[in-house]
Amino acid sequence: MIRIDVGLGKRAYPILIEAGLLDRAADLLGAFARDGRLVVVTDERVAATQLPRLAAGLDGIAIEPIVLPAGESTKSWAELEALTDRLLELGVERSDHIVALGGGVIGDLVGFAAAIVKRGCKFVQVPTTLLAQVDSSVGGKTAINSKAGKNLIGAFHQPSLVLIDPTTLDTLPPREIRAGYAEVVKYGLIDDPDFFDWCEANGAALLAGDSDARLHAIAHSVAAKARTVAADERETTGRRALLNLGHTFGHALEADTGFSDRLLHGEAVAAGMALAFRFSVRQGLCDADDAARVTRHLEEVGLPTTLGAAGVSASGEKLVTYMEHDKKMEGGRLPFLLARGIGRTFLDRTVELAEVAAFLDEEWLVEA
Repeated sequence: MIRIDVGLGKRAYPILIEAGLLDRAADLLGAFARDGRLVVVTDERVAATQLPRLAAGLDGIAIEPIVLPAGESTKSWAELEALTDRLLELGVERSDHIVALGGGVIGDLVGFAAAIVKRGCKFVQVPTTLLAQVDSSVGGKTAINSKAGKNLIGAFHQPSLVLIDPTTLDTLPPREIRAGYAEVVKYGLIDDPDFFDWCEANGAALLAGDSDARLHAIAHSVAAKARTVAADERETTGRRALLNLGHTFGHALEADTGFSDRLLHGEAVAAGMALAFRFSVRQGLCDADDAARVTRHLEEVGLPTTLGAAGVSASGEKLVTYMEHDKKMEGGRLPFLLARGIGRTFLDRTVELAEVAAFLDEEWLVEA
């Protein structure tokens, strides 16, 4: 078993990674059961594939399942209300641990519910998608979406434990794996050019199901995020903000496509990273060859890198309007994650949104 600790003092917790963890869940989750029961929140897709496996692995510990609709639209006020009402009906106490079994949507929603039910109870992340395993299950960011934008209503609330079983990926469709892979590539682009080299050499194998490649990618990504979260839990120093590479552009693309399965979060991040690198070239910050290399790798694995490929239809001005609701806005100015090259990402607080709008309109001209 691989163990990676998130060093946050009294809020520290371990991340455990190993194939088959779900099959011996009783050993790992038994201590969190109250009166021989665990409340497990999941979605309809995961309930069909992984919930029976978790139940068998719990070996006598009863499950109280709450099954929600699948998809990004579940991160809503309506589903949050329904979930919190159900948790209260079940008599969840502040010392209880709610188990979030699923991808990023379930992890974000359950974590937020845990943060606000009875002013805060505990939860465990059991991520079942690649995106959740390498990124969203670690770090304590929890949220729902609103009409104004993505993840604008939420709280920092750290889990007590993260259990990552890479074999849960075997039941996912290829599109879901590709979307998660975008967040793997992100770690190389931020500050680890050697890891981006590894991605170029091994990404295809990972997507094809190579278990060693998947395990390496998960462990490497989680370790990188754990270090960053420990150094800057609430994005007060700017270090953790680097993990948002591609997200400012990506969230605008998600807003234009209605936060739906038309564009998965990881697909939006992929397009957002490619756009961030090309915008960096436009700003004279980054060599065009590096931006082309990023675009080429993402396209080779089947991820979108352009506005058209992402399925958006908005003008640059409209996309910037979505960005104006970004939670990172400070004093009327939005910090952007840009790059001086592969592995050389930085936070730029001087970008004018009018320049971003013009760049995005130029992207449409190039596609035409």
